[in-house]
Amino acid sequence: MHIIALGVGKGVDVYLFLIGMMVLAELARVQGLFDWLAARAAMLARGSATRLFALVYGVGVVVTIFLSNDATAVVLTPAVAAVTRAAKVQQPLPYLYICAFVANAASFVLPISNPANLVVYGAGLPPLLKWIPAFALPSLLSVGITFGVLRWRQRGALRQSVAEEVQVPALSRPGKAAAAGIVVTSLLLMAASGLGYRLGLPTCAAGIVTLGGVCFMLRSSPWPYLRAVSWGVIALVAFLFVLVELLDRWGVIRAAGEFVHAYSERSMAVTAVASGAAVAVVSNVINNLPAGLMAGTLVHVAALGPRIAAALLIGVDLGPNLSVSGSLATLLWLAALRREGIRANSWDFFKVGLWVMPPALLGALAGLWMM
Repeated sequence: MHIIALGVGKGVDVYLFLIGMMVLAELARVQGLFDWLAARAAMLARGSATRLFALVYGVGVVVTIFLSNDATAVVLTPAVAAVTRAAKVQQPLPYLYICAFVANAASFVLPISNPANLVVYGAGLPPLLKWIPAFALPSLLSVGITFGVLRWRQRGALRQSVAEEVQVPALSRPGKAAAAGIVVTSLLLMAASGLGYRLGLPTCAAGIVTLGGVCFMLRSSPWPYLRAVSWGVIALVAFLFVLVELLDRWGVIRAAGEFVHAYSERSMAVTAVASGAAVAVVSNVINNLPAGLMAGTLVHVAALGPRIAAALLIGVDLGPNLSVSGSLATLLWLAALRREGIRANSWDFFKVGLWVMPPALLGALAGLWMM
């Protein structure tokens, strides 16, 4: 029981972060904010399939950076599906692939872009002013290479026609309030990160305050929004913390850490790239949440340097672009597609991911070393 309590207790900051982000994402979904953003992107495309692709990708990058990759996969996916129907797109899958791939490719631009970032670094999460210089070039290369390869792979489908006139839904006052809450939350989190504070409590508090403001405007109960939080995911993350605590007690992680530390003394560059690539593969086998927890514990117990820690984080965040089993966000994306009646199987995703993920991963790791 002591190990269980200790493992669960180590994840409190992550639970609070996830709850806050899920509340904000549900507010944005119900109040039509993401539908409005996607429809605006479709209007700006002016009948061009390739321009629509770039605009949807841009929206996905922004949503991932400031609201986390899970929000991009869960909330933006049905919005993009609705826009492709409104724009009379015959092959919507190229646009929907964006929601899955950009959710991971842009997930280390900021500490708040992926809950896995909190998992890997834990209490040692670098302040924002250290995070941005360290991950700026890797993020730029990850986002840019993912866009280029995905755009090239879908070049045939992007010759299709797109309607020039797309109806843009009106954004209500509660929708604008939700948008303002998200902006304020992002600014608050960047300030907290810059000061070196943990992000869980500010995120949860900002989500609850925004929820209270929207419910006050609507004269409605907050319970439907709170029920929409994936409490099962919170329980799963808690279980993973306990699992990693057990592996740490058994000495498995320490042995792996000593192995990596020994090789890092021979060649830091080779060890960093190999570690990032290895954890990327492992993330696709066991999912990136447990992989991230193990990587974070590995960094702590073996006192690995910041360069290897950053390489491990890139592997945890970007590696899942190879398969649908790699991250929770991608699994949720697949479930969202099925709810929309759009067929996309694991093999199709893997065939695209096999082209998209490796060059983006190598580019991001090379960018990390250049920084």
